[in-house]
Amino acid sequence: MRRSAMILKAQRGVVLFVALIVLVAMSLAGLALMRTVDTGTIIAGNLAFRQTAMHVGDIGIEAARNWLSGVTPTETLYNDQPSVTGGGGYYATWGDNLDLLGNAPGPGIVQYDWSGAIAVTSPTPPTGYSVKYVIHRLCKANGSPTSTTCVKLSSGASSTASGSKGAASFGSYAISVPTNALYRVTVQVTGPRSSLSYVQAVVY
Repeated sequence: MRRSAMILKAQRGVVLFVALIVLVAMSLAGLALMRTVDTGTIIAGNLAFRQTAMHVGDIGIEAARNWLSGVTPTETLYNDQPSVTGGGGYYATWGDNLDLLGNAPGPGIVQYDWSGAIAVTSPTPPTGYSVKYVIHRLCKANGSPTSTTCVKLSSGASSTASGSKGAASFGSYAISVPTNALYRVTVQVTGPRSSLSYVQAVVY
C-alpha cells in the first residue's frame, strides 16, 4: 500500500513537469502567432501607402502635361530650363547617364537632385504627400526636333512649306516628316512612413 502511494506521487510529479513543458510550448506558439500577425499588418499597411503614392503620382503627370501645353512659344522648349514659370524641372534632352530613381550611382552615372524639381501645388496632393516632377524632352541635344535626333510621334507629321532640303521629295513637294518630339515625365511621390514612389509616363 505504501509503495503504491509512492508511485502515484511520482506520477503526479511527471504530469506537472509535462504540463509545464506544454504551457511553455503554447506560450511560444502564441508569441510567434502574434508576431506573424503584426508583421502581416505592417506589410499590408506599407503596401497600401505605396499603392496610394502611385495613384497620387497621376497628379504629377497631369500637372506636367498641363505645364507643357501652356508653354508658348513652343520654341522655348528647345533649350534646358526655359525661362518660364516653374521651368526649373525641364530639360530639352533625354539625360544620358542620369539616374532619376534614386538607385546607387555607378561609374559615370549622375544621380538627379530632386530638390530642383517642380513641386505640384495645384491640385493639392492629399495630406501627408508631396509630389514633384521633372520633364525630359526625348532628344539627344538642344534645338529644333527637325535638326537633332529625337524620339518623335509617328502620327505627328507635318509638311514642309517649300523645297525638299532635309527630306526626301517627289517632284517639287517634300514628303511629310514627324516633327513632334515626345516628353518623358518622371514623378516622385513621398508619403507617410517614409514611403517613396516613382511614376513615369511619355506624353506629347
